[in-house]
Amino acid sequence: MMIIKVGGGKQINWDHICQDIAGLKERLILVHGANWQMEEVSKKLGQKTRMITSPSGYTSRYTNKQTLGVLTMVYSGLVNKQIVAKLQALGVNAVGLSGVDGRVWEGEWKKVVLSREGSKVKTIRDNFQGKVTKVNDKLLKLLLENNYLPVLTIPAISFENQLINVDNDRAIAVMAKALGIKKLVILFEASGLLKDTGNQKSIIKNIQANKIEDYLKYAQGRMKKKILGAKEAVQAGVKIIYWADGRVKNPIKKALKGKGTVIK
Repeated sequence: MMIIKVGGGKQINWDHICQDIAGLKERLILVHGANWQMEEVSKKLGQKTRMITSPSGYTSRYTNKQTLGVLTMVYSGLVNKQIVAKLQALGVNAVGLSGVDGRVWEGEWKKVVLSREGSKVKTIRDNFQGKVTKVNDKLLKLLLENNYLPVLTIPAISFENQLINVDNDRAIAVMAKALGIKKLVILFEASGLLKDTGNQKSIIKNIQANKIEDYLKYAQGRMKKKILGAKEAVQAGVKIIYWADGRVKNPIKKALKGKGTVIK
């Protein structure tokens, strides 16, 4: 069994991804983003996107109540159901879920977060971010054992029953531990982790799992969280992680053949 996590970039090719999934014999859970669709809908609604950079250098979306409403609508409403429909058309019995449904993803609500703005660090109190710490593995196993493919996305739910925006890359590490999953495939808009972001051929082919933090120097923007998520996944018992291109034909098959970056 494995987890496939797909980023939310505009160039991600869901037709290719879903066709690959339809041809797989292995049980899996699919986790997806929807960042570019969120950006588009936010613009149409007149909402500005604001990013927060933590004092340690990790970026995340500032999520107030308005943003949380749009996020829920786009991620678990529009995009999740579009993906499920594509899979159903290919004969895959997919079930779309947010982290809220059945408390699949439950965790801590960070009621106060710190944001580095220039030389200053500011405190933000109206933010609905959190971190997944608990997974409803019984529900996921029930679906998998009955030949359903869970398709998961944000938001999650806090222990206080509040919707929260969480990081997918870190959530899958918690899920992998709960389900004993040893293999992750992570697809995004690059051919792997790159030494030079301007050169798609500068792929770092292999990373030793115990040295993954050494590669933070090559990470830009949200890639830093992917490295943090990979570190947590390894600590959770994952044995192999594939980072690969979600824009190409047969992206999963190519990833599993080592066409991107392999962490083990």
